[in-house]
Amino acid sequence: MPVSPGKVLIIVENLPVPFDRRVWMESTTLAAAGYTVSVICPIGKGYEKTFEIIDGIHIYRHPLPAEVSSPLGYLREYSAALRHELRLARKVKKERGFEVIHACNPPDLIFLVALWFKLLHGTKFLFDQHDLNPELYESKFMRRDLFYHGLRFAERCTFAAANLVISTNESYRAIALSRGKKKPDRVFVVRSGPRLDIFNPVPPLPRYKRNRAWLIGYLGVMGEFDGVDHLVRAAHELIANRGRNDIAFCFVGSGPMLESLKAMAVKLSIDHAVEFTGRVSDAEMIERICTCDVCVDCDPLNPLNNVSTMNKVLEYMALKRPIVQYDLIEGRRSALDAAVYARPNDIIDLADKIEELLADPDRRKSMGEFGRSRMENELEWKHQAPHLLAAYDALLNPRSP
Repeated sequence: MPVSPGKVLIIVENLPVPFDRRVWMESTTLAAAGYTVSVICPIGKGYEKTFEIIDGIHIYRHPLPAEVSSPLGYLREYSAALRHELRLARKVKKERGFEVIHACNPPDLIFLVALWFKLLHGTKFLFDQHDLNPELYESKFMRRDLFYHGLRFAERCTFAAANLVISTNESYRAIALSRGKKKPDRVFVVRSGPRLDIFNPVPPLPRYKRNRAWLIGYLGVMGEFDGVDHLVRAAHELIANRGRNDIAFCFVGSGPMLESLKAMAVKLSIDHAVEFTGRVSDAEMIERICTCDVCVDCDPLNPLNNVSTMNKVLEYMALKRPIVQYDLIEGRRSALDAAVYARPNDIIDLADKIEELLADPDRRKSMGEFGRSRMENELEWKHQAPHLLAAYDALLNPRSP
């Protein structure tokens, strides 16, 4: 017999919950609307418990192999994740039940878990399209080989198995309609705007500037395709080549490239002006970003970044920070006049744009106010939650043609 309506299992493989802000906002929104919500996710730093209940949401966590940036490493990670996801999904089915599996990529293999329950129990499958995995692979390895085409196949299978898709922006929705061949009424856009009760500006704290006049900030993951090395090189251009010893740089976050970025700063002899904080509490992160005079999104132009919405841009806007970023399609759609746009992948122009903004306090102020207003009126999570609930209504209560 089918389980009772309103019971949802969310599966996410690349980040623990509640650290994954989007998944946690989705989970709490569904729970507030009366759904029974369970989550399967990996263990992560600070989230080592294999089971806990937070705000009524049951969270089941599993271990993963150490991250290795290679096709073989990904295969090991994904196969281990699938084993644990299927094991824990059976456990959740027995203990709490679910009518919907809500799968968040990457990778595009969770459809295998969803398909098992779809075929055996009539479970609905909602695909939450966080990333474009073929573009992610191409951007990382700069090739379209057998592994790339395997990812395209997995993506096709995921779209085919999904009863409904939610996409993070219009570019991703276009992929779901074209490559995924989904009908327009089966694809909803649910952006990842932060909650403004959490991302609320606070007064700057001069101690974070370390006796320098200006502070440039970066917030986010430090992976191979996030371009953080571009900002380290832009820092070298400003400090070493242009003599801007009045500028400090602050990198908030972590990721697989963190240690190599620290080594780069040392090699370039700018480590005295560059601070890598690692992961910090939300309160400290907000204090540090609000102390920054300019914040940077240094994601370079590649097939993935050009059509992806970067959470850091929305978070900078929420905190009223003026932004410098490369001119990418979805980056511009998100920030509009809250950012100035450097030529893609041009580190010298990135440094130029930073220096231009530091010299123009009125422009920085107006950009910050524009960004905050855009978040308040259009992009923050309270404007996205109705789209999520509408998607669930369409999934569970389909209308006759």
